[in-house]
Amino acid sequence: MLRDGVTVEIASDLDQVQVLGLYRAVGWIAYTEQPDVLQAALAGSSRIVVAREGGALIGLARVISDGASIAYLQDVLVHPRHQRRGLGAALVRSALEPYAEVRQKVLLTDDQPAQQAFYEHLGYQEISKTASGSLRAFVRFDR
Repeated sequence: MLRDGVTVEIASDLDQVQVLGLYRAVGWIAYTEQPDVLQAALAGSSRIVVAREGGALIGLARVISDGASIAYLQDVLVHPRHQRRGLGAALVRSALEPYAEVRQKVLLTDDQPAQQAFYEHLGYQEISKTASGSLRAFVRFDR
């Protein structure tokens, strides 16, 4: 238990209505407009952890990984009423716990200053600021 009855646990039997409500609350409508795609994405995740308060879903983090060389932190969501209380960091730590020995932990995120500060606090760096200076990142979005 984190605080005030909030727990972080491995996800089981996620209620789609609660999941969609959480994604809507944080404004991720690309997911909510295609609930079947979101359901498939969650089903294909390597690990999902959730935060609950009194049974209500208030946070979620998920990882996609091969378990050996890369762990991709895909989604980190905390309901706006519960942000800035350490819950996001707790979700990330719990989601990545089984991947401690995996060298590459990557993510894509918005370019908002709060996002940058959050992930830098967790030890992530923008790719252009890595020590080697020789890395590049590429992404392609279809649709």
